[in-house]
Amino acid sequence: MSYISKEEKKVPINDPTGKWSELYLLPEWKDDYCDVYTVKKHGKWVMLKALKREYADNPEYQARLDKEFDVRYNFCHPNIVMVNDFEEIPGLGKAIITDDIYGYSLRRLIDEKRLTPKIVQRLQTQLLDAMEYIQENHLKHYPITPERIFFTEYNENLKLTDIGFDQGDEMTVDDARADIESYGKIINEVLDNLPASLPKLRKIARKCEDSNHPYRTVADVQLAMEKHNSSQLYVFICVFIILMATLLVWLTTNG
Repeated sequence: MSYISKEEKKVPINDPTGKWSELYLLPEWKDDYCDVYTVKKHGKWVMLKALKREYADNPEYQARLDKEFDVRYNFCHPNIVMVNDFEEIPGLGKAIITDDIYGYSLRRLIDEKRLTPKIVQRLQTQLLDAMEYIQENHLKHYPITPERIFFTEYNENLKLTDIGFDQGDEMTVDDARADIESYGKIINEVLDNLPASLPKLRKIARKCEDSNHPYRTVADVQLAMEKHNSSQLYVFICVFIILMATLLVWLTTNG
């Protein structure tokens, strides 16, 4: 289940059917009008997004939650947390249900100095893939931040949260620019907390964060990243060839 400690945030739930049990509030996940919980459904952990109590009986906010479910239910991407159902929860009302995230937020991994090369690689590939999907499908979302990026516990796959509360007719230039700038801030913060220096990745991140950056779409950033990765591979191959040639010379000389 998600990493949030539940000992201090358990919420009473009275369900005589036994379908729902062990409800916990995740305060770090809240937004302006919804709370997020983790709970057991038939003994399996899932996550819920429900209206805060002060909005629960307000038709306007009920319509917002309905809209979010309709939008998110119709889209699917392996690196975006998507919905499974929309159900009535005892004491909470209607709630959007998603799989539980077994893992840790990027914010926690940064703060606890637990970044790994695989996480950096996932940010260069899986996060950009998710962002491209968002732009292609005109999905409205909250700002992309380390708090909304999660990595699964076992294989460190990236999962992006709070995506798709509505869908627009198109993605504006300003929307795309804001996402790219957010990406630059995330990569720069990660690089600030790595023991190794990655100057080419830093250069891309700084361009992204610059309000006058040259990238118009996420695809432009992906292309820059692919060139960066190809350059790294070329250097690796050259070093490997030199080492093998040196070994061959040594074997010939000493054979």
